[in-house]
Amino acid sequence: MPSLYVIPRRPGRPPKVCASRLETREALIRYGTEILTEKGFHSTGIDEVLKHVGVPKGSFYHYFASKDEFGYAIIDNYAAYFARKLDRWLLAAHRSPLERIADFVSDAKAGMERHAFRRGCLVGNMGQELGALHEGFRMRLGSVFGDWQERMARCFEAARDAGEISPDADCRRLAAFFWIGWEGAVLQAKLCRSTAPLELFAESFFAGLPRRTFTAVQSIGRIHRTKER
Repeated sequence: MPSLYVIPRRPGRPPKVCASRLETREALIRYGTEILTEKGFHSTGIDEVLKHVGVPKGSFYHYFASKDEFGYAIIDNYAAYFARKLDRWLLAAHRSPLERIADFVSDAKAGMERHAFRRGCLVGNMGQELGALHEGFRMRLGSVFGDWQERMARCFEAARDAGEISPDADCRRLAAFFWIGWEGAVLQAKLCRSTAPLELFAESFFAGLPRRTFTAVQSIGRIHRTKER
């Protein structure tokens, strides 16, 4: 299974022993990210991860102090991967702000289909599984969602500045609402193995955005400017 979550290599050339240990730790995180995205935290056994990477049983604690620490590292890895993904779509200068969000939705739909709906959102999955049971995970996962909301809010601010949505639009509330609905749609898509929930949410969300309205005077002015050109 090809890895989707690549941890950037650090610059420099550390000693061979340290490099080998670091590479093994990162391999464990990469595969842990993949398998937790499919199976969840409690359903994933450490032995399964060790076997896949080729690490002997009993060696896990050479790399992580606990399974919780392993989980934190996986969340951080996924958060970094997803932040890069969001930036790729939401900062695409050749597209309008709302088109950027639509492009993100289309890419996510294609990704779920490509993996036969086995994978959803790791942060959403772990939030449902651990959010009410483990304060450390709740705080870390909440921080990731907060980062995603900030990135989406900036895109909505760009949409507001471009006149795509109302100048009175509350961009932070729109961003929060987007992620609340999107995470539910991803869960439903995984359950029914269809992109239909993602499409329904996206269509309803975009249709409900507060749009810019023009007074009669503004409309007449726009017509005159068009004629003058």
